[in-house]
Amino acid sequence: MSRITAADRMRRVLAIVPWIVANPGEKVADVASRFGLTEEELLADLGVVYMVGLPPYSPDALVDVQIDDEGRVTIRLADFFSRPLRLTPGQGLALLASSDGLLSVPGTDADGALARALAKLAAALGVGDDDIDVHLGAAEGRMLDRLRHAAAAGTEIEMVYYSYGRDAHTTRVIAPWRVFADAGAWYVHGWCHRADGERIFRVDRIESITELDRPATVRPDDGEQTNGVFHPREGDPRVTLELDADASWVVDAYPCEDVTEPVDGVLTATLVVTAVPWLERLLVRLGPSARVVDAQGLADATLLAGRAAARMLERYRPAG
Repeated sequence: MSRITAADRMRRVLAIVPWIVANPGEKVADVASRFGLTEEELLADLGVVYMVGLPPYSPDALVDVQIDDEGRVTIRLADFFSRPLRLTPGQGLALLASSDGLLSVPGTDADGALARALAKLAAALGVGDDDIDVHLGAAEGRMLDRLRHAAAAGTEIEMVYYSYGRDAHTTRVIAPWRVFADAGAWYVHGWCHRADGERIFRVDRIESITELDRPATVRPDDGEQTNGVFHPREGDPRVTLELDADASWVVDAYPCEDVTEPVDGVLTATLVVTAVPWLERLLVRLGPSARVVDAQGLADATLLAGRAAARMLERYRPAG
């Protein structure tokens, strides 16, 4: 399992803290469930908040996080939060744009303190509803709400899903466990009966959802949380590509298990292949800038690009 990055944690904390401030006395378990976290993860995040303050870091200059014997959490902000900020228009606009993105974090209240503060800032700057907008992925709000509801209720759904890697539509029954955002897109993590295992699906590739009135038969392990999107399996094929300088973007765009230092502008990278159609599209896109030098568990890997290109050209041949 991948570890959460510092940027991800900071983004999460900035969404959680205002909500707890506006809703003091909520139980740790309920706050964790609202934001799609385990209690251990929430407590770890709140442990970071304890260290937020200003020199000389006396008690009145630190954020105070209190959890009582009944597991109810309250956050009292330090005195410096009550001082009015003096922002330039540019600083205000930057704050408005960056903070607006926090409203996309699962669990935030669309009518809560953060949303109201942003509305006041926008009014002061003269920014209208259509002047600035921050989106995270193309998932519909109603789709996200239905997935979150199923995850919270512990029920299953049936969905029609487009798999980009396999270029195919499938109907699947899943038990949603968690809805989360990663790298600019929304995902749902849960148990897929068709695959008979854990899977992660992009929400914007779900074409339709039917809520099934039955409890989920498989639940996640207690205390276990999947972070990130890509989790290769041990038996997945691997392919090693030799990449010219103009194709080096591959190592930044896709998870690579092994990357060598460039020699004369050429580097090699090993990628996990979860679906052959995905690899075909990648090789056709790279053209002569990439060459297959090794493949494990994948037959005729060196011929994939040529065969895929031939199929594409066949579509342009006149009928008859």
